[in-house]
Amino acid sequence: MLSLNPVITGLILNSVLLLIASLIPKKLLTPLGYINAWLLGVLIWSTGGLRAYSIVFFYFLAGSAVTRLGFKSKQDKGIAEKRSGQRGPENVWGSAAVGAICALSTIVLAKNLHPLAWLAYSASFCTKLSDTTASEVGKAYGKRTFLVTTLRPVAPGTEGAVSLEGTLAGIFASVVISVLAYLLGLISALGILWCVLAALVATSVESLIGATFQNKYTWLSNELVNVINTFIGALVALALGYLVGY
Repeated sequence: MLSLNPVITGLILNSVLLLIASLIPKKLLTPLGYINAWLLGVLIWSTGGLRAYSIVFFYFLAGSAVTRLGFKSKQDKGIAEKRSGQRGPENVWGSAAVGAICALSTIVLAKNLHPLAWLAYSASFCTKLSDTTASEVGKAYGKRTFLVTTLRPVAPGTEGAVSLEGTLAGIFASVVISVLAYLLGLISALGILWCVLAALVATSVESLIGATFQNKYTWLSNELVNVINTFIGALVALALGYLVGY
């Protein structure tokens, strides 16, 4: 059962952070984005405390940072994130809905299953940071960009496009955040491997979805694809942890 003390701490902490964010001139989120990030932060702190909160906070800072890489160049090419890189509520939950569900599951799951829930949680953010980093680095610095289904050269920013530079950067990002999860005690050393592998599988599937389906179906938005992407990452890590060990 969820204790009241973590909820109160989460409310106070995230309210203070929201106030600080409102005073900083450079906004990383839209006003509604900040409100939804506040809600997400309260939820994560209430269920996972500092350890789980640190993961989502790191993802937010790192994801925002890589979005700014080569931003002027991406703007000139018309492939930069909209709203000058500011994220809205749809971006918050597209990236974190799966992680939030994993965190909430610890309220009802038996304690012996909590390590699996936090493995899936970590893998979801590992997957999203890998995806964001690969995409933004590829758009900014990718020398040759290929469509994942045909390996034909395409313009940077094309749905389903991959580059060597972006792929390597994405793998590096997944290693960094999974090592952080290990150092925080959320996952085991073996869990690092599962998170990195899960992120690689999930981002590869995400590229396939982008190349084959996203332009055909208007309802298949980037936010929905992000949910699918993080769900696959969490599921692959969960399966590996359950079948092999974690």
